[in-house]
Amino acid sequence: MSSKSSRPTRPPRGSQAREFSAGGVVVRDGQVVVIVPTRRAADGSRVLALPKGHVDPGETPIEAARREVREETGILAEAVTELGESRYWYRRDGRTIGKRVTFFLFDYVEGDTEDHDDEVEEVRWIALQDAKTALTHTAEREMVALALAYLAKDR
Repeated sequence: MSSKSSRPTRPPRGSQAREFSAGGVVVRDGQVVVIVPTRRAADGSRVLALPKGHVDPGETPIEAARREVREETGILAEAVTELGESRYWYRRDGRTIGKRVTFFLFDYVEGDTEDHDDEVEEVRWIALQDAKTALTHTAEREMVALALAYLAKDR
């Protein structure tokens, strides 16, 4: 498994809170499954994202990624490889939080995108090429680019 990392922005002073999550780039026929979470961006706009979430105690990152994909998208998927890690900082309730997310490439197995949890407003498939520019966050666009590169090497 490869391990590439997005470079974090300079850490804010006094930041102490840290979060670790895992997520997936689930592909099927040149498309990737994406979500619109119910939680809005800081400016109130809708976010287009990859499924991801916290790693629970006793869970490996890949297990967490698979679980989050299932919960947030309704999709069962099989892991192919680790794509890399993104690191970034965000603000919540006046606190600065350092976030680290490990992403995995998954192949679609089965499932219904209507069968997602209540943290997600919408689930849809979009072309992988479109996701490189359509996803809200740069780190997630980079993970899609890594997925495309990985898939291209097998051709």
